Amino acid sequence: MIGTVLSDRYRIEAKLGSGGMSTVYLARDETLDRPVAIKILHREMSEQPDQLERFRQEARAVAKLSHPAVVSVIDAGEDRGHPYIVFEYVEGETLKQRISRIGALDVQDALAYAIEIARGLAIAHNRQLVHRDVKPQNVLINMAGRAKVTDFGIARQLEQAGVTATGRVLGTTDYVAPEQAMGQAVDQRSDIYSLGIVLYEMLTGEIPFTADSQVGVAMKHVNEELPDVQTRRPEVSSAVALVVERSTAKTPAERYQTIEEMEDDLETALEVEAARTGSTTAEATSVLETVPPAQRKFRGRAKWSLAGILLLLALAGATLGIVHLISSGQLGGGGNDEPEAVEDATPVELTGATDFDPEGTSGEHPEETDNATDGDPQTAWTTETYEAPDYGKEGVGLYVETAEPISPAAIEIQTPDPGWSMTLYGATSGPPDTLDGWTELDERESIGDTERLVFDGSGESYRYFLIWSTSPTETDDGYGASISEVQISG
Repeated sequence: MIGTVLSDRYRIEAKLGSGGMSTVYLARDETLDRPVAIKILHREMSEQPDQLERFRQEARAVAKLSHPAVVSVIDAGEDRGHPYIVFEYVEGETLKQRISRIGALDVQDALAYAIEIARGLAIAHNRQLVHRDVKPQNVLINMAGRAKVTDFGIARQLEQAGVTATGRVLGTTDYVAPEQAMGQAVDQRSDIYSLGIVLYEMLTGEIPFTADSQVGVAMKHVNEELPDVQTRRPEVSSAVALVVERSTAKTPAERYQTIEEMEDDLETALEVEAARTGSTTAEATSVLETVPPAQRKFRGRAKWSLAGILLLLALAGATLGIVHLISSGQLGGGGNDEPEAVEDATPVELTGATDFDPEGTSGEHPEETDNATDGDPQTAWTTETYEAPDYGKEGVGLYVETAEPISPAAIEIQTPDPGWSMTLYGATSGPPDTLDGWTELDERESIGDTERLVFDGSGESYRYFLIWSTSPTETDDGYGASISEVQISG
């Protein structure tokens, strides 16, 4: 085929790879003068109606998908008995080649690639299209280090009967979901399982199961538990390990039910890893920059609460990881000397909450202050709305009161609008009318949706605790800060 011109437009220049159904070539689009990739169906396959229909189905399916994480279809046609599909040409290497070349990937890079793969699959799943052959061979890494999903050759529309014979297993068994290995019905959760296996391989440098035959590997996916990723790579956090575990559950009902759920937890795990190391790799930075600030972790779902992540890390014996999380300032710590939480600390009753705006005239929504202590995280006290990311004054805040002075063991602050900066103050009596009368206890440059400040419980006692916001965060209406719940233990 080298030198052949298809449809008087695509001049084939080199062979890129070959599979059981087709061969992929590098070609030159002579009309637009650009490189393209052309997949040509093998002649013996083109003579089989079902294989020809599957090939055409791929072109139709992928042509509907438009996303940076999916290799785009440019054209399709047939010339002299050669059915072909024209794709964008992605210069780089496959994810499989990268793993083979360097072994286990940096944890952040592995998570970044998994997030991009998940985003590409989400586009397909939203169109009721299941890939059914998710594997690192079908992920291209371009020169900028971004991942792109390709080869929807055995993809299937969920609402269609398709062209696959009942009981026939398609897909590479190294990554095949148990239900797919058994020839049963597949859906989006089958892709989720395969992506979980791909993530496992990126983290460990090895596929989880090997056997003397492909059937033997498939049966291990059906019957054997996945080897523990933290055993093979101890530095992997429990947040990452949980994503692998949940995505590769044997029963589809126990997996993530949508790829978006998995993507959400992958993003959380990536931020955990970034916090542990105090920096991000280039790939991780690129991915995290695409997450809107309002959706940044730690946020939202209880299973990924700050306390839960710290507990999981502690149970995994990741003491060093916790120190990194705390010292980074992103997980509620003030530095390397952060005290341990008091084990027998109990919640303290709060008797009131008051807005604090010493430089203002009308206060900061005083009618909402009770929302910060009512036990309902769905209600919140909010500051006034500001037009710029600056209060135009030293700050604004809210203070809560206890029945009697206490030495706090922990103070937890929840907010629906994370990202604003905060300084915590205490006062024994008063409360003081100006900031000068308060004692500074701790500070955060950017608080999360649940911010936990830990003390040793042996310091000075205070009756009033001021949560003072020094700079706002962007909200739906402008800029400001909000507090949905304040809880104090002592």
